[in-house]
Amino acid sequence: MAAAVEIVTAPWNLGLRPPAPGHEPGAWRAPDALLAAGLAERLRPARVVELDRPPYEFDPQPATRIRNGVTLREHTLLLGDAVRDALAASRFPLVVGGDCSVLLGCLLGARRRGRCGLVHLDGHSDFRHPGNHDMSTSLGSAAGMDLALATGRGELLLTHWPEVGRPLVPDEDVIQIGDREDEVTPPVVRFTAQEILRMGIAELGERVGRRLELRGLDRVWLHLDLDVLDERVLPAVDSPGRPGLDFAQLAGLVAGLVRTGRVVGLDVTVYDPELDPDGAHAAPLVDCLGSALAPLTTGETAGGTPLETAGEKTGEKTGEKTA
Repeated sequence: MAAAVEIVTAPWNLGLRPPAPGHEPGAWRAPDALLAAGLAERLRPARVVELDRPPYEFDPQPATRIRNGVTLREHTLLLGDAVRDALAASRFPLVVGGDCSVLLGCLLGARRRGRCGLVHLDGHSDFRHPGNHDMSTSLGSAAGMDLALATGRGELLLTHWPEVGRPLVPDEDVIQIGDREDEVTPPVVRFTAQEILRMGIAELGERVGRRLELRGLDRVWLHLDLDVLDERVLPAVDSPGRPGLDFAQLAGLVAGLVRTGRVVGLDVTVYDPELDPDGAHAAPLVDCLGSALAPLTTGETAGGTPLETAGEKTGEKTGEKTA
């Protein structure tokens, strides 16, 4: 049976460098912007859980060379709890960030429920770590390191976790999709943006499905960095580029993966409303996500049946509210 969606907002920008001296990145605003554009109305979630916005620090924190590393660990643990609770309630967590560092909390929560692979859909490899990047001259930004950290490369602060240990996911259980042939290439199964545009979304979906089957992965987390979209489609991200997908291709790819029944949750990151002052891109993003997750709202996942109208009514002061 298909799972009801639970939206978890993670309004943080901890993993991004300042776009200008003394100015915080604006990606923390994305959850409110997408909800205001009708995300909850489109997905009809069982509930919306709103996590607190963590403080952003410009100066180094003690005992780490990762920007906001201490704060990031604290909030990763909180997000991990929220994802674990959603999965325990047989829901599909949609984590709306924020920057790519939210992936760590998502995987942590998923791993607490057992083995879980990762489909990393991103316009960059996000694979910087001390083995390929000099961390002594500048702070590392976790949004450019999330895949490295998830696979156990880097400081223990963000690679070793309670109940799970290290790594959150082994290299063999990762599929990277959409990077623009980054100079930092992770040792995982990988489909670049150029390869995707040549083969098409249907063939890509078949190849990903075969890989998941080969690895025996019945559970995978899907990470979506919206910079996988072509900058001509969505320029309002911190590192836009081309080539990339359009909204229809992205929605089709995600829907196909969700329809397999293997995807247990999804995080969406790096939309920056400050780079979209007229809000022109929020509605198309909501439409894209609505189409992408249609297999859940219509019960089209493998073995699924149409969902009943969800409605667990919670609204405690812990950050949860009813949808």
